[in-house]
Amino acid sequence: MSRLGGTPQNQKFSSKPIGQPSLAKGEVIVLLLFALAMGACGPRSKSVPNQPLIGWRPVASWSGRGNTQTESFNMESGQWRIRWETSNIESSNAGTFQAIVHSTVSGRFVEVAVDHQGAGKGVAYVGEDPRQFFLDIESSGVDWKVSVEEGVIGEQ
Repeated sequence: MSRLGGTPQNQKFSSKPIGQPSLAKGEVIVLLLFALAMGACGPRSKSVPNQPLIGWRPVASWSGRGNTQTESFNMESGQWRIRWETSNIESSNAGTFQAIVHSTVSGRFVEVAVDHQGAGKGVAYVGEDPRQFFLDIESSGVDWKVSVEEGVIGEQ
């Protein structure tokens, strides 16, 4: 029995505010999973920085047969490469080819970038301080082509 203005003796009290539906444990888990999935589908807050790319700018090229010294060429970056190709080998000779790098400023030897016998092609990479260079081409029994390219950095 209840008293006037009081509450019934066997009524249970709930700590939830009046008017809000209760959620079962399974419904809470489903809602959390849905929220996580929606967050994963949205735009990323951190963008991936652009990776620097290296490109190759043509500087000069030469071709011939036999020995020669190239004109000077200027390299403004510290990275450059020599693309080379040999062909038309004399049958009596295996054919040899060397591309030797020199500093134009002092004339000093820098490195033997290419040392090859017979027909072939390839790329030799040079890492030197920026300045002017020239190549000594020493060749016997092969036709050759050489091009020099400078490394340039850009972004994707």
